[in-house]
Amino acid sequence: MKGCFAILLAAVLIPCTPVLARSFKASPLVGSWAVDVSRLPMPPEARPKSVTITFGDASGGKWTTQVDIVDGGGAKSHAVSTAALDGTAVPITGSTEADIAAVRMPTPDVLVMALGRGGIPASTRIYAVAADGKTMVETATYFGTNGRPIMRTNYFTRVR
Repeated sequence: MKGCFAILLAAVLIPCTPVLARSFKASPLVGSWAVDVSRLPMPPEARPKSVTITFGDASGGKWTTQVDIVDGGGAKSHAVSTAALDGTAVPITGSTEADIAAVRMPTPDVLVMALGRGGIPASTRIYAVAADGKTMVETATYFGTNGRPIMRTNYFTRVR
C-alpha cells in the first residue's frame, strides 16, 4: 500500500514541479529598473529627472513594488505597495497617482498591475522583461479627459 501511495504521490507532484519551483526570486522582474527619461512621451521640460521601479519578494507569498521619482525640480517621492499575486486590491502609500493596486503575474517575466485612485480606475500597467533580462517595457493604459483610451510605452534598463 505504501508503494502505491508513493507512486500516486510522484504522479501528482511531477507535473506540479515547475509550478512549485517557480518563485518570486526566479522572476526576472525582481530587481530595480530605471526608466529612460529621454524616451518619455512628454516635453523635456516636463520630464522627471529619474524614475526607478523596484520589484521584490516581500515574504509570505507577497510581491512588493516601490516607485522612486525625482521630478524636474528635484522633489522626491517614494511609493510602496505589497500584494499577493492573486489580483486582490491593496493600498499604495506615497503615490500621487494611485492609492490602490491589484497585481497578477501570468508568467515569471510579465506583471499586470491595475491602479485606482479615489475609488475609480487610474491605469493598468503591464511590465514585460526582455529575454536577456537587461531591459523591460512598461505598457500603460488609461483614459484621457475625452474618454478615449490611451496607451503609452516606457522603456527601462536594469539597475540591479
